[in-house]
Amino acid sequence: QEAVKLGLNKNPEVTTQIELARQQVLAGAFISDMARRNPASEEAMKAAYERLKDSPAASEYKARHILVSSEAEAKALITQINGGANFSKLATEKSRDEGSKGQGGELAWSPATSYVPPFRDALIKLKKGDMTATPVQSQFGWHIIRLDDQRQLSFEALKPQLQQVVQRENVQKIIGDLRAKAKVD
Repeated sequence: QEAVKLGLNKNPEVTTQIELARQQVLAGAFISDMARRNPASEEAMKAAYERLKDSPAASEYKARHILVSSEAEAKALITQINGGANFSKLATEKSRDEGSKGQGGELAWSPATSYVPPFRDALIKLKKGDMTATPVQSQFGWHIIRLDDQRQLSFEALKPQLQQVVQRENVQKIIGDLRAKAKVD
């Protein structure tokens, strides 16, 4: 009320911001309404699963890692492992990750998206049984990562994510159709 009393609602910069906020709220309401009116069908979700099932996002990974403070220390450990040292034993002795070091660096089955980007990106490039050839830096330190196993997630396990993918695709198609029909001046 005080802002109106001071006439700020008539300031051109303020009116532009108010109009942009109004448009954003309306666009959000439209997208929510379209998603509600166009639910993801079982067939569309199954088709999305077929498209995505071989992607890293549709897999879970069983990995081990050793987390150390420096790149030099990580490189030295990689050299030891390549020379025959036991990865799990070194993880127990040297890793700074208190959550996994007691299990020889073993991490629980997890989707790649549960890891920080540098770790995730290195992990999804590995083949079963392989270890990173060079240390991977994250905000936590330097990692040596070994992929022990990988498994594809089932349709049922991915169903909530597939529903979101299909709904997003449905809304994007509706928006694309509206853009194609729109007359832009």
